[in-house]
Amino acid sequence: MDRPLVPPDEIDAVARRFEVLGAPARLTLLNALQEHGEQAVGALVEATGLRQSNVSKHLGTMAEEGLLVRRREGVHVYYALDDPTLGALCMLVRQRLRGEEHEREERRE
Repeated sequence: MDRPLVPPDEIDAVARRFEVLGAPARLTLLNALQEHGEQAVGALVEATGLRQSNVSKHLGTMAEEGLLVRRREGVHVYYALDDPTLGALCMLVRQRLRGEEHEREERRE
């Protein structure tokens, strides 16, 4: 293989994306948005059980990173998924983790 996983000039951007996705609270919020579509902050607080200040902080970070789009309607701010690669990326990681778990189970038998 003569090509790198990530070209050197893109390493910082890719690492930042993985860093943003590495917080369980953020994945929980992304799950809620995937399941229910566009949501106001209050609805996401209710759906996830996370504190409002944490939800707002995480949503802002993900919006700045380009994972979410936000719109203001009166006093409410609504968020929605804005990165079509999220589903595929999560699916690939989940499949790999399941495969690793299966391999560990086979070695134990």
